[in-house]
Amino acid sequence: MIVAGLGFSSTATADSLRAAFDRACDGHTVDAVATVVDKTGHAALAEFVETTTLPLHFVAPEDLAAQRTLTCSLRSRATHGTGSVAEASALAVAGSGARLLSPRQISDDRLATCAVAIGGQT
Repeated sequence: MIVAGLGFSSTATADSLRAAFDRACDGHTVDAVATVVDKTGHAALAEFVETTTLPLHFVAPEDLAAQRTLTCSLRSRATHGTGSVAEASALAVAGSGARLLSPRQISDDRLATCAVAIGGQT
């Protein structure tokens, strides 16, 4: 399974998410979207996911912290215990042996990030 992980600020818009997603997913066919569970109910996320028609998975904070990321945001580390919510979410949902196809990409407005991972069992 190929998963696009999203990280974003509370002020991100659906356009912010789309920009990061498009940048990270360039050339990859994605099967699902993932993010940290505390983003449940965020209006921009709901709007974005509706346009993709991809299933949305929420990741528990402890599952984020268990993932090794390539990039590191100090804010992400302080808030969620991981260097990149986008990378960690993608890796966690992609499953055992997952690896990143695209490290964290940042939207032009710097409000959203996206990374793509592929599961090791595919």
